[in-house]
Amino acid sequence: QVALKKMPLRKRSRKELIVNEIQVMKENKHPNIVNYLGSYLVNEDLWLVMEYVDGGTLTSVLVQLFIEERMIAAISRE
Repeated sequence: QVALKKMPLRKRSRKELIVNEIQVMKENKHPNIVNYLGSYLVNEDLWLVMEYVDGGTLTSVLVQLFIEERMIAAISRE
């Protein structure tokens, strides 16, 4: 299983930011980070292929929970 991040390119004025994001993901592999597997241009969209992580995005979790500062520090440290 993989996760796809679909990014519409025509709505992006600064495409170099996408290139930088891909470069950073390609260069950084770690067991505690969702790893980049590849990317594909499909019509006017860029599809990023990443490892699948059950539970949704970090943003979706953070908007549903209150996390104390010490827990945020522990998560960030890992």
